[in-house]
Amino acid sequence: MLRTTSGGADHGTTAADSGLMSIGSVLNLLREEFPEVTISKIRFLESEGLIEPQRTPSGYRKFSAGDVERLGHVLRMQRDHYLPLKVIREHLAALERGEDVRLPSVGRHRDNGDGERLSELFGEPEEPTAARIGRAELLAGAGIGEEQLAEWESYGLVAPLPDGTYDAEALTVATLVVELGRFGIEPRHLRVMRAAVDREAGLVEQVVAPLRRHRNPQTRAHAEDRTRELAGLTVKLHAALVQSALGVRLR
Repeated sequence: MLRTTSGGADHGTTAADSGLMSIGSVLNLLREEFPEVTISKIRFLESEGLIEPQRTPSGYRKFSAGDVERLGHVLRMQRDHYLPLKVIREHLAALERGEDVRLPSVGRHRDNGDGERLSELFGEPEEPTAARIGRAELLAGAGIGEEQLAEWESYGLVAPLPDGTYDAEALTVATLVVELGRFGIEPRHLRVMRAAVDREAGLVEQVVAPLRRHRNPQTRAHAEDRTRELAGLTVKLHAALVQSALGVRLR
């Protein structure tokens, strides 16, 4: 059950607020599940029209229990599904209309060979998408325009397949680039990540190449499992190294 705090007329809640909460109280509640959420983040989501808290005569925000639940839902969709705000907004609007809708998918599920899906590492949704998507679908899913996509392609962040379609993972990449952009990280800054990924992929390919060339069909088939297993391990190692480096630098 949600609790309220006491305070002055504009800070915290009062009896006249009928259970409404200040932004600070909301922040404390949300941080139990979302430890990195900030007041700026809540204000940003409000500016994007995802929540509409009430205001006191002097302009302070007052949130209802429903506002807090809605915020939690939005933050979960961002954290667990990497959905852009445009897609989240449309999903919430559909729910308000009483429509029975599922969360859109932004990537495929893959097993890394030891029973743990890469989707679990990234919080991807439960329903897999098609192996390929069209350009229009990619633009709509990520909420971007042709100019942005062309820029990302120039930096090698996403690339079309020979038939002009995209691997479904391109949508995952696109939504993550959008989210990073909200922190001021531009696509040109991500070239170093693209280069690191290419080196990691090259290392995996080097390891499995002998298996792919083997005469035994079963050995060749095993190469795919080994590739998925190595991919999962490199993803875990990359994430651990980044977190370790940041932990050291921020101390």
